[in-house]
Amino acid sequence: MTKADLEKRPSQVSAMFDRVSTHYDRTNDVLSLGAAPLWRRQTRLAVKARPGERVLDVAAGTGTMSALFAEDGAKVTALDFSHGMLEEGVRRHGGDAGITFVHGDATQLPFEDGTFDATTISFGLRNVQQPKLALAEMRRVTKPGGRIVVSEFSTVTNPVVRVGYDVYMATLMPLVVRLVSSDPEAYEYLHETIQAWPDQPTLAAWLRGAGFERVKYRNLSSGIAALHKGFVPTGA
Repeated sequence: MTKADLEKRPSQVSAMFDRVSTHYDRTNDVLSLGAAPLWRRQTRLAVKARPGERVLDVAAGTGTMSALFAEDGAKVTALDFSHGMLEEGVRRHGGDAGITFVHGDATQLPFEDGTFDATTISFGLRNVQQPKLALAEMRRVTKPGGRIVVSEFSTVTNPVVRVGYDVYMATLMPLVVRLVSSDPEAYEYLHETIQAWPDQPTLAAWLRGAGFERVKYRNLSSGIAALHKGFVPTGA
């Protein structure tokens, strides 16, 4: 079994997610100390999916966020490059007529220009080998006036919280992972990618570079995670 690393080779990363798909959401809820459901709620509010809208959920995993957008009345396309994640998503949400599961690469989205009213990616951009290209692709398939929401781990802004967070990630999280995960190596990769990920202003700059305007971000849990939102220019 080859461990995924910061090279983020697609074959290795997708294989890793295949292995953890069955218990992925439960493990994340435990490792986040219960914060993950709060982050999902805030992402849902930021996307503001409306009845009849088309929403693209990139790196949708098991479809947890996709199901929330479908509850809001949107027609959701849940895209992921891990067959294991998609199979688990279909097992859980395959009966939801509002969700269509699609296998695909975030850097080569299999959709025409301007297809979606909103595009979103939750804790998946960090796993893409070429994240700027993925943002450009999300910009391409979003309609003029449409929106993007990126929910991702980020840089802790509160010094006190940062000390506690660093201690947790370095010492306590590995112990918890051994108890709740079937693949501890996958969560070593998680820690590595979080440490290497750029801060909030840098990701905001990437979004502007991809062609989004009115880009703003909001910290969640003192910056452990952050929500970035932007819009496609109306005249685009």
